[in-house]
This record gives sequence, structure tokens and C-alpha cells, in this order.
Amino acid sequence: MAKVKITQVRSTIGRPKTQLLTMAALGLGKINRSIEKELTPSMSGMIRKIGHLVKVEEI
Repeated sequence: MAKVKITQVRSTIGRPKTQLLTMAALGLGKINRSIEKELTPSMSGMIRKIGHLVKVEEI
């Protein structure tokens, strides 16, 4: 599996609860915070749900 680096670039203020919960599940919550994860089908779905709030880079 490929690894990806996910960085939050936009605020979650005023976003639907499902997007807030997805961000929390990934370990994000502050702008410019980054995480590295394996790209699995479930991770891909989470990224798709909050794609407008994050920047994704392959490692």
C-alpha cells in the first residue's frame, strides 16, 4: 500500500458534524497539522469526504 501525507489547510468552523468527526478520526483539528497514513479503501473514503479541507501528498 502507498503512504500519504494529509495536511489540514482549511478551517472546520461551520462544517457539518460528519466532516468534523472525520477530521477528528484522522487526528486533525488545527490548520497545518499533518499526519502520515497508509492509503486503504476506508482511508480513501475519508479523504474524499474532507478533500476540500485537506492537502494530500503521496510519500
